[in-house]
Amino acid sequence: CKFSVVTSKVSTGSYKRQVYEVPSGKQLVDQAVIDRITWATWTSVLGDEVIGIWSRHAEKADVNCACVSHSGINLVTGDDFGMVKLFDFPCPEKFVRTCFCMVTTTSTVDIRILSCFSRRHMMEIFSSLNL
Repeated sequence: CKFSVVTSKVSTGSYKRQVYEVPSGKQLVDQAVIDRITWATWTSVLGDEVIGIWSRHAEKADVNCACVSHSGINLVTGDDFGMVKLFDFPCPEKFVRTCFCMVTTTSTVDIRILSCFSRRHMMEIFSSLNL
């Protein structure tokens, strides 16, 4: 498995995913090239790989953050409603049911998965929190 260290992915205010070469800053537009990139990290709420994180009635701005586990099999999201949701990754089908959901007291604007945590660990942590 080869990781890309020469590209960067950004999400724009118009909800478009753009990929750039580093350090040249040249935008990659060839979808075949982009599809071959294996990302070392994933924190984007945009892309075919995460279509399933959007609930049936969600607006584009409702899901604020996402993070794929280092193993590449889990995805955690945070949203405007204080929901922290755990999904399988990738989740390319629309309206995927979440594997686990936790409600916090405020909007969740950033989230990360520590590399040492498995899905079982994350669910145990979520279950033990009394928020």
